[in-house]
Amino acid sequence: MTTTSYHPETIAVHGGSFRNDASTNSVAVPIYQTTSYQFNNQEHASNLFSLKELGNIYTRIMNPTTAVLEERIAQLEGGLAAVAVSSGQSATAFAIQNLCQAGDNIVSSTDLYGGTWNQFANTFNQLGIEVRFADPEDPMNFAKLTDEKTRGYYAETLPNPKLNVFPIEEVAKIGKQKGIPLIVDNTAAPITCKPIKHGASIVVHSLTKWIGGHGTSIGGIIVDSGKFDWTKFPDKQPLYNKPDPNYWGWILGKVVPEVLGANITFAVRARFVLLRDMGSCLSPTNAFNFIQGLETLPLRFKQHQKNAYKVADYLLKNNKISKVIYPGFQIGVYKERSDKYLEYGKGPLVGFELKDGFESGKKFIDNLKLIYHVANIGDARTLAIHPASTTHSQLSKEDQLKTGVTPGYIRLSVGIEHIDDILEDIEQAL
Repeated sequence: MTTTSYHPETIAVHGGSFRNDASTNSVAVPIYQTTSYQFNNQEHASNLFSLKELGNIYTRIMNPTTAVLEERIAQLEGGLAAVAVSSGQSATAFAIQNLCQAGDNIVSSTDLYGGTWNQFANTFNQLGIEVRFADPEDPMNFAKLTDEKTRGYYAETLPNPKLNVFPIEEVAKIGKQKGIPLIVDNTAAPITCKPIKHGASIVVHSLTKWIGGHGTSIGGIIVDSGKFDWTKFPDKQPLYNKPDPNYWGWILGKVVPEVLGANITFAVRARFVLLRDMGSCLSPTNAFNFIQGLETLPLRFKQHQKNAYKVADYLLKNNKISKVIYPGFQIGVYKERSDKYLEYGKGPLVGFELKDGFESGKKFIDNLKLIYHVANIGDARTLAIHPASTTHSQLSKEDQLKTGVTPGYIRLSVGIEHIDDILEDIEQAL
C-alpha cells in the first residue's frame, strides 16, 4: 500500500508496503535483530552488490525493520525514498557529504540549531567543505553567496531557537535555477509542513524528537524527493555526473534512474556510499521504537501545538518577560511565512526572553519542578533549557545572537501534559 492519497494520520499507521510479516502474519513490524542475510544464490548476491536489484545485504546498509520506517516517512513527506541513520546530526552530515567534496561549499541559513552551526562552521571546515551563512530574511542572500563551487542550500523549517519560518519556496526556486538542491531540516514541523511540496529537494529529520516522541531512542533520516534533476547542470553536481569510483566508474545521475526505474539517486548514494563506508546506521530496535512513535505522531503533535499556543499566550502577559518568540505571534514577512508553510498549527516550541538576562535565565531553570531540564526537544514531556549557558555556549556571543540566542532566552518544548499543570510550574518558576 504505497498510495499517497491517504491523510497523514493514516500514513503514519499504514504507510509503505508492509501489511504483515510474510512468514508469521504478524501485524506489528518485527524487530529483525540480525547483521546478515542469506542470499538466494550467487546471481542474487551479485545483483544486490551491483545495484541491479535492491535488497538486504548487511544491516549496516539496510534492514527490514528500518525499511518500514523509511517507507512510511518518505510517504509522509511526499518523497520517493528515505535512508535512516544513527542520529539527526548524522542525517545532516550525510546530506552535505552526499553533495560536497573538499573545496566545495554550501550556503546555509543563519537560523540553526547550535549543534548544526558548530558542525557546519568548524567540523566541515576542517574537512575542507566551506559553509557560508545567509540571513534568510531576504532569500536573495542565498544567491549572493553562491558561486561555481556551491553544491547545496540548507535550512530548518522552524529553526530552533529563532522560530522564524524559513522561506522554502523562494530559496528552492533560486537553487533550481542554478542547479542547487535545497535541503530542509523538518524536525520541528512534522505533519505541519511539507517542504517537498514547496520545492525542497531533500528533507532531513532528527527522529529523536517528535517522531520518536518519548526520549528513548536516537536516530535520523534523509528523505529524497525524487524531483531534483541531477544531470541538468552537470558542472554543479560533479558527484552525480562524473565517473564514481565506488561503482565501476558509473555516472550515478544517469545510471541509477535507468537501472532502478526511479530518480532515487540521492538516496542510493547516501545508502550505498556513505552509509556503507561511514557506518552510521540505525539499530533495528531503535527503528522499531520510531515506528511506534510515528503511529501516534499526528495525535501527539496536535496536543503539543495546542498547549504551546496556550503557553505562549500566557507568557505574553507576564511583566518579567521582555519578548515571547512563537510563530503564531509573528508579524510582517515572518507572519506571512508562518501562515504559508505551517498548515496545521504553529509548532510545539516557545521561546521567551527574561528581562533580567543571563542569571535570571539560569535561576528560572533551577526553579522548575514539573518541567524537565534536558538538552532535547520533542518528548511527550515539557522540556526547558537556557541555551546561552548550555546548547549554544560553545558559540561566540556574536554567533549566539545570529542564531537567536540572547542571554536571558529560555526555550520550551511544550509537552502533552495538562495545560494547567504546565502553566502552574512556569508561574512558580518565574
